[in-house]
Amino acid sequence: MSALTTRQADRRQGSARQSQLVLALACLGSFSVIIDATIVSVTLPDLRADLGFTPATLPWAVNAYTLAFAGGLLFGGRCADVFGRRRILLAGLGIFTVARVAAGFADSPAFLLSARAVQGLGGALLMPVTLSMLTAAFVEPAARARALAIWSAVGAAGAAAGPVLGGLLTQVAGWRWVFFVIAPLGVIGMIGAMVVLPPRDTAVVRPRLDILGAVLVTAGITGVVLAIMRSAAAGLDDPAVYVAMLAGVALITVFGVHQAFWSVEPLVPLSIFRLRSVTSANIVIFLLGVGFLGSPVLLSLYMQDVYGYSPLLAGVGYLPSGVAMICGSRSAGWLTVRWGPRRAAMLCCVIGGIGFAGTAAGIALDAPYFRSVLVAGMIFGFGTAAAFTPLTVAATDGVPPERNGLAAGVLNTVRQTSGAVGLAALSAVALNAGYATAFAVCAACLVAAGVVARILMPRK
Repeated sequence: MSALTTRQADRRQGSARQSQLVLALACLGSFSVIIDATIVSVTLPDLRADLGFTPATLPWAVNAYTLAFAGGLLFGGRCADVFGRRRILLAGLGIFTVARVAAGFADSPAFLLSARAVQGLGGALLMPVTLSMLTAAFVEPAARARALAIWSAVGAAGAAAGPVLGGLLTQVAGWRWVFFVIAPLGVIGMIGAMVVLPPRDTAVVRPRLDILGAVLVTAGITGVVLAIMRSAAAGLDDPAVYVAMLAGVALITVFGVHQAFWSVEPLVPLSIFRLRSVTSANIVIFLLGVGFLGSPVLLSLYMQDVYGYSPLLAGVGYLPSGVAMICGSRSAGWLTVRWGPRRAAMLCCVIGGIGFAGTAAGIALDAPYFRSVLVAGMIFGFGTAAAFTPLTVAATDGVPPERNGLAAGVLNTVRQTSGAVGLAALSAVALNAGYATAFAVCAACLVAAGVVARILMPRK
């Protein structure tokens, strides 16, 4: 009996160790993807000077990555279910790393933009599979909430470190090292995937990949996000905005019909949206993303335009908000376990709304950095970052294991699309009505997210 107990304890210890290794691997992948979304923005002046970007093409050094990333997330999430997490993690890390190094060697705008687009596709494979790995490895609700809190905190650290690290590298070593410096993480992640993850997943029969559905939804989401991005730069009067938006909406509509009636094995089975926790959490995440995900760029522009900060100093100025985001993400696991996803999401969204309201008030009163950015930024950083963990728990709750990747893809697609919508809308508001009004809109979105969480999310 004693020997049996010992073997059971050894198995539990080995399973716990394996879960922690999976968590570390997922965090490494998430950190690589998220830091890349923020680290490049401060290099734009140097890219323009060295490669000859025009003012019209320069923003695409960021947008090419974002567009490919947003368009491919649903496809990437489903690939994790069809081909297995190990294969897709290796593929995503490989594509992402090679494209990143290639971008560092770019000698023309066309080469850099092509490398950035390929890198976005690698990130679209990589990001959903990191979340799918966690939902598969951590089945017990409290353990899953804690793991997702750590995963979110690492992502927040990447978002906070990006502008500071990018500014420092650009100033000290040159913009090319912004692309080279993260590449070793990809190699480490690929070695870790081969060691930690099993060669084959446990599923006996794999579903087929809905190629037509993948093409339709990827093209449709790309069209919508492209229209949103272009509207921020060219305005709503640009005919190209309407063409891209109408084409994107039409393709997404055809995709929905295809999933409901034509596809034998749909890319996105519509039955997943019958789960109230999944649907409600994604609605709240959309509102949260609109209000929050564009705010780091907006705050950086405010510090440079109004306070006269350099890009590096603006990155340092945002750092306290980033630290608060890490603290919020780490606290979110405990809040989710103790209060449940619904109440935790509602509370955190309200805290974020209070912080944004403080930022709006400070800017309207021409308050100094300490009052308008530092204190209020830490409040909204803590609340908004903490809100993502209970919402992620809810958005993956009750999903069958064979559709974990799909749920992760849906969640990340909603999050990324909401960020593009928010950045375009907030940029337009800031341009026409001022920064104070833009941050007041952020506050309204966060309060609305809290109200919707209160009404729609299940009490469980």
